[in-house]
Amino acid sequence: MSRPRAAARWVVALVVCLPLFALLGSGQFGSSVGTVSAFAGVRPLHGPQPTHDVLALGDSVPSGRSCDCDPFPVTYGAELSQRTGARVTVDNRAVSGLDTEGLMQQLQGPGMQDAVRRADIVLLTIGANDFGDHHDDVVTGACTQGNSDCVSDELSSLRSHLASVIDTIRALRGGQQTEILVTGYWNVFEDGAVAREEFGEAGLQQSLDLTVRANAVISAVSADTGARYVDLFAPFEESGRDVTSLVAADGDHPDAAGHQLIANALLDAWTPRPG
Repeated sequence: MSRPRAAARWVVALVVCLPLFALLGSGQFGSSVGTVSAFAGVRPLHGPQPTHDVLALGDSVPSGRSCDCDPFPVTYGAELSQRTGARVTVDNRAVSGLDTEGLMQQLQGPGMQDAVRRADIVLLTIGANDFGDHHDDVVTGACTQGNSDCVSDELSSLRSHLASVIDTIRALRGGQQTEILVTGYWNVFEDGAVAREEFGEAGLQQSLDLTVRANAVISAVSADTGARYVDLFAPFEESGRDVTSLVAADGDHPDAAGHQLIANALLDAWTPRPG
């Protein structure tokens, strides 16, 4: 999350008998293939089968970079279908390297606006890349030397940009019922064994301190805009497990276990009633 990431490509086959199609992301952010998937839950005994359209937005965490596995939006959709008996589609428009300003721009594209209008559930993970330019300052402690705070402007812009993103989503939905699930981060930079080797325990603690501050902003904006904040810091950092076992070899992105953990946290935070 600390450095720009190339756009991931995901094409997931439909589990139910629906045509397979792909949604191309905006060329402004590179050629990325949106994940489109459907899962058949247990049909209700009476009435039509309920449906949910899930849209995943954000950076390389939901895009699935560095993990040869299903990214968490796909797992979330499959398990949501199993829990509720609904037919669930997942459109993953996350772009590796995206920051909050980039997401604001991405939402202006006509294809993206149509995707938002279709989605009654939006998964949003964004903000870590807002701090990438200060990576070295943070982990070396230079960011907090004297009276300096090199990320104060970034925290302020994160607040305003994220609020604009959520407001835009709601405006595009036009008053339709929409659940927006906004995740925080376990670490905005590298973690686990990789972090300890690259910048030591002191540097790791500095990045964790910044993560706590960023998560506080994300949580506050979520509350102010009526979105639902989903904490990832506790499941990753306070579970008693070494975070190394939840991240890929780069120390920066979730591995398969990490993606499963995020999907579980989302489902635990909110699950619609079964149809």
